[in-house]
Amino acid sequence: MYLHLGQNEIIPQRRVIGIFDLDKCSYEKRTRDYLAAAEKEGVVLDISGDLPRSFVVCDHPYHEQIVYLSSLSPGALRKRAESGRLE
Repeated sequence: MYLHLGQNEIIPQRRVIGIFDLDKCSYEKRTRDYLAAAEKEGVVLDISGDLPRSFVVCDHPYHEQIVYLSSLSPGALRKRAESGRLE
C-alpha cells in the first residue's frame, strides 16, 4: 500500500514511522531540535507548496530517516493511510 502525501509525492506506507501535527509539535523543544537537525542533514523535503500543516517521518534506504513537510493535516493523512486509497 502507498500513501499520497500531497504534491504528487507517494511513498510506501510501510516506510512511515509517524505522522505529526506541525502546529502542536513545534512548541516542544525536542521537536524543534529534531527538525533543525534533520534540516541540517538535508533530509527534510518540503512538499507542502505552501504553509506546512504536518510532517511525516519515514525510514529511507539511503538515510536513517527522511522528513516530509506536507500541507495536508495529520487527520487527512491518517484517513488516507487507513483507507488505502491514493486520493
